[in-house]
Amino acid sequence: MNIATADQVAGLIRDGWVLTIGGFGHCGAPEALICALERRFINHGSPMSLSVIFSSGVGDQEKRGLNRLAHKGLISNLIGGFWALAPRIGEMVRRNEIEAYNWPQGVISHLYRAIAGGLPGVITTVGLSTFVEPRLGGGRLNSISNRKLIDVLDINGKEYLLYKAMPIHCALLRGTKSDAAGNITMEKEAGKYDVLAQAQAAKKSGGIVIFQVERIVDDSEVDSRLVVIPGIFVDFVVVSESAQHWQTYGEFFNVAYCCRQSEIKGFKAELENKAKNIIVRRAFFELLMYAESLKRSTPLVINLGIGVPEGIAQEVRRGKCESNGVVLTVESGAIGGYPAGGRSFGATESPQAFLNQAQLFDFYNGGGIDIAFLGFGKIDRQGRVDVCGFGERINGVGGFINISKAAQNLVFCGTFTASGLKVSYDDDRGFEVVREGRARKFVTAVSHVCYDPGGAVRCRTPLLITERAVFKIRKCYFEMIELAPGCIFSRDIMPYMDVPVVVSRTLRVMPEIVFGPGPITRSSVMNVV
Repeated sequence: MNIATADQVAGLIRDGWVLTIGGFGHCGAPEALICALERRFINHGSPMSLSVIFSSGVGDQEKRGLNRLAHKGLISNLIGGFWALAPRIGEMVRRNEIEAYNWPQGVISHLYRAIAGGLPGVITTVGLSTFVEPRLGGGRLNSISNRKLIDVLDINGKEYLLYKAMPIHCALLRGTKSDAAGNITMEKEAGKYDVLAQAQAAKKSGGIVIFQVERIVDDSEVDSRLVVIPGIFVDFVVVSESAQHWQTYGEFFNVAYCCRQSEIKGFKAELENKAKNIIVRRAFFELLMYAESLKRSTPLVINLGIGVPEGIAQEVRRGKCESNGVVLTVESGAIGGYPAGGRSFGATESPQAFLNQAQLFDFYNGGGIDIAFLGFGKIDRQGRVDVCGFGERINGVGGFINISKAAQNLVFCGTFTASGLKVSYDDDRGFEVVREGRARKFVTAVSHVCYDPGGAVRCRTPLLITERAVFKIRKCYFEMIELAPGCIFSRDIMPYMDVPVVVSRTLRVMPEIVFGPGPITRSSVMNVV
């Protein structure tokens, strides 16, 4: 292992190399290394034409993280899972300045392992029947992205996708401490992410592995049990300045993100957005109903998607559900605790344990999620969901395709319309749309099929929760099973749905408790049911 400065290691990166960059969402960015790479390009015009692969792209939605690489000529192509936090990169994709491909996040995590093991790639059913499938677009995000990177295979009469392996010439990663041999610990990080597999993939490819850390310590200060990346996989270590080693983009350091806490901060009682607050509370109501229906002693494993579903974690905390067997998980590898939001998205407060990201996706792909609450951008008449991008924004599918394909139960959560929607509720008038959103979300056909009901392995009848109605997604139509009090079907529902809707014979009023501020408990759910 060699000790170097960030500028020195940036000078080692050559034109045309394939880079992988660590971190997850707002967490774990090797910011000092990314800054040095940007600085090198600005000052010297090199390296050029880099390829970058990432599972959950780090960024702050402004200028940090992957956004620093948004310089014409620096990057030639990207393969990524979650793109939403790097809008500057997204703008370059829209302008056809770089090739760009969106692959499922779990596939990319597994691809690092495949590369490390010398395999030809990842063979999986994840991505079939979606826009990632080569016959349906191959995950291409613009018109200049024409390479065929995914093959369709027939194995014993069943179709699979082969996501092809590629060499990794350089891995830019981050940890907490390093000893003289380059053994890296991550005790102050908010997760383990993909760092070990990324490092191994680069070493297998004959590439270089660079870690930024807070400090280099004597061997006696490194507990072998805390070493996540052995020094045999590390080439260079850079000691970063504290300003470029924030635990998340929102917090310099929060001890609750890396270990269990006997006491945790208070919950935020209500979201500022009334429509989203109603959806979150109705989703939590659904979670409690589901848990009550099972009456089992084993833990109930939950996944919460980004966006509206993030708020469910606050209700789970408020109801102290973890002590009653509800276990939340996040794709980063965190098990238990309460997923954070805002600019700490990707972190989890008071987690029970951390897995590597690929290990958690093994569990997800195998059907380990009992119920997943996922956002939806648009949904069409066939029940196909698009979360990839809308208008000028590229979100990417993240872990959505992996999770929606294999979860035992699915609940999609989102506002009925978008862009400007404002609603209100009071006990006298009931629910009211103050201002309708400008953008429709129930459309004839989506642009990017990220979920196809026909491709789901386990969940055959997903639920869809909005602020004004609840639907079951049936084959070729939507069954409305609940309507908000004060909401009129002909006025508030039908004019904004370009999909077939059938009113259930057992239509119910949405539970009144979800519209108010009070706590939702198992006993209150049973009283309503």
